[in-house]
Order: sequence, then structure tokens, then C-alpha cells
Amino acid sequence: MINNEEFTKRLQKVIDFYGESASSFAEKIGVQRSSISHILSGRNKPSLDFVLKVLSSFPEVELYWLMNGKGNFPSKKNKASSHPISEVEKNAVLEIPQISKPDDKSIERIVIFYKDGTFKNFEQS
Repeated sequence: MINNEEFTKRLQKVIDFYGESASSFAEKIGVQRSSISHILSGRNKPSLDFVLKVLSSFPEVELYWLMNGKGNFPSKKNKASSHPISEVEKNAVLEIPQISKPDDKSIERIVIFYKDGTFKNFEQS
């Protein structure tokens, strides 16, 4: 039998490890935001479908660790393949190279759109 309170703590650890919000985590695994909210609050227990979606979206999560706390997180076998973005990487400055087209047109700005609805705007100074 799953201990819902302990499962919730482990799920929150996964969300924090990847630097996700509950909302973006729900989007990545393909469930409604309310599902995450209800599980984290203890209102609902996770379904098998929910657990399988977490495991398929985040290979560093081991089934036995997620379900009963036995094992490792992140998984040692997959640890090198993916890692959360470090603070240095998060704060890295993107330098916009001076790229000119043959007719002397240059780039004024670049906008990067993220899946969570946020964006970054880089303008030539």
C-alpha cells in the first residue's frame, strides 16, 4: 500500500529537482494542473497512469523509489544523461553575434518562446 504523504514528498522532490512549477510539470507529463495540485495536497492518490507518465517523462525517476522510497533518485544509471539547469547556466548571458546579410540587414532582436508560456527578449545594444 502506498503512503500518500511520503509519495507527495517524493513527487515534490522530483518537481524541485527539475526546477519545474507544478503547472509546468503537469504540462510535461501530460496531465491537468489540477491533478498535480490534488496529489500534492493529499486530496487524491496518484493513478497508475499518472505514475507511468512521470516515469516515461523523467527517466531519472525509479519506480520503486517513487512508490515506496526504496532505491535512488536521481537514478544512477541515467544521472549523466540529463541534469537540471545549474544557477550558472540559468544566469548565462547570450551574446548576439553581429550577423549581416549581403544587403547589410542586421538582426535587431531575437525572442525565444518557452513551452511554459514565458519568453526572453534579446535586443541589440
